Amino acid sequence: MSDELTADLAATLRAVRAEREMSVQTLAERSGVSRAMIAKIERGAAQPTAALLGRLVAALGITLSELFTRTEQDGRRLARRADQPVWTDPETGYRRRSVSPAGGPAQIVEVELPPGASVAYPADAYALARHQIYLLDGRLRFREGDVTHELEAGDCLELGAPAPGEYHNPGDAPCRYLVVLSARRH
Repeated sequence: MSDELTADLAATLRAVRAEREMSVQTLAERSGVSRAMIAKIERGAAQPTAALLGRLVAALGITLSELFTRTEQDGRRLARRADQPVWTDPETGYRRRSVSPAGGPAQIVEVELPPGASVAYPADAYALARHQIYLLDGRLRFREGDVTHELEAGDCLELGAPAPGEYHNPGDAPCRYLVVLSARRH
């Protein structure tokens, strides 16, 4: 992750927490992330993992994609590949590319998950938007609550009611997939 993206992400997290009039202590209690780690992330001194970001955004009441959208907001309607922000999880090597222009009615994210890697999110991370997963390459095992879905290239899964989720690449090659997020029907 670039230093600029790290700094922008830190500023966005601080801004969202301030908008919600939430102290670092309250965010720590709601997310299960230590106050010290939150402070380091908000200063740009620590690079958060995907799982840690998932816990923070769920506690803040936004999606991970909304966090990145707010971080990347620039008003453009065309998102050229060379300009699409890429974030890499320092723990798993999970690589996330924001494909769609910021602020649109749907968000499209391309993910590359290394062989054997897993990334888990709490149920709250799925509560604010509808999620569809479209597998481009490789194999993906997605655990949705107590149900496990085995996906192969070309498969598309629409997630049901919010439940804890885990993305896992059981293969020996990276898997690539799209996550499409849209407003949840009420």
